[in-house]
Amino acid sequence: MSERIVITGASGFVGRYLEQHYRAAGAEVLLVGRSGPHVRWGDAAALREAVTGAAAVINLAGKSVNCRYGDANRAEIFRSRRETTRAIREAIAGSDAPPPVWFNASTATIYRHAEDRPMTESTGELGTGFSVEVAKAWEHELFDGDLPGTRRVALRMAIVLGDGSALTPLVNLVRFGLGGPQVDGPWFATSARRNSGTFHEYRAHGGRQRFSWVHIADVLGAIEFLRGRPDLDGAVNVAAPHPTDNRTLMATLRRLLGRRVALPAHRWMLELGSAAIRTETELVLKSRWVVPERLVDAGYEFAYPELEPALRDILTARGLLHASAAG
Repeated sequence: MSERIVITGASGFVGRYLEQHYRAAGAEVLLVGRSGPHVRWGDAAALREAVTGAAAVINLAGKSVNCRYGDANRAEIFRSRRETTRAIREAIAGSDAPPPVWFNASTATIYRHAEDRPMTESTGELGTGFSVEVAKAWEHELFDGDLPGTRRVALRMAIVLGDGSALTPLVNLVRFGLGGPQVDGPWFATSARRNSGTFHEYRAHGGRQRFSWVHIADVLGAIEFLRGRPDLDGAVNVAAPHPTDNRTLMATLRRLLGRRVALPAHRWMLELGSAAIRTETELVLKSRWVVPERLVDAGYEFAYPELEPALRDILTARGLLHASAAG
């Protein structure tokens, strides 16, 4: 009999990637979502049946943070993470054959803006503001209560690079001649944004905000590695061991895409542009310097520890690698 993997939030590109892998490997994959297709949120009995006897549960559910942080969106970002995670916890608690491991998405954004040193699971400092509070609430729901038969792992994922990821808008910027760094600078803050914790304070200079990332193949690789390590639970940083910075990221993309023109995007441009496309500047201006201490110490070998080979693999698969960068 094939093993069963339960994946929630599989409509995103990470979920689709995991679903395709496990189906190809012969697993029975059950998907949980607002409209199914196998289990719908709100159907507690069906969710409990799905997790009963499962080999693993992987929860990726939650409204995308790629939006404007108005009152309604902030509330939905919180609700969608807390309620789905709570529903899974209650389903596992009520199961007579609980899954041995439950992976729950979290985010490397839980750490503070870091330009001075990398954040690890043991020495990292948690930050402040809206995005951090979301991450804290998410992890609290995961680890609340007693589940003696199920190991729980919070996947503190860095920016995931793959086909359909946050890489897409950066590639488009490069192709249209706007592939310089995203440069922070002073900007006015409204009292509402300060009170809600959504205002990004100016700190990093010259596009030197750190950029922590992970290839999507290593998200899967880390999950499979952790499945085989029953001694590991709690928070795990899922990030490549060699983070970079925004300026280097954009320069590497330009070289691989064969684009020499590189106009930078300054803070005022980013603020106006993000308002137009309904997103937030924090997503590109916060300095995320996160390293995978626990995975490395446990012996996990990254398929893509360095940025350029990771980008080269993704761009080649999409037919975007420039001839000058081939070979």
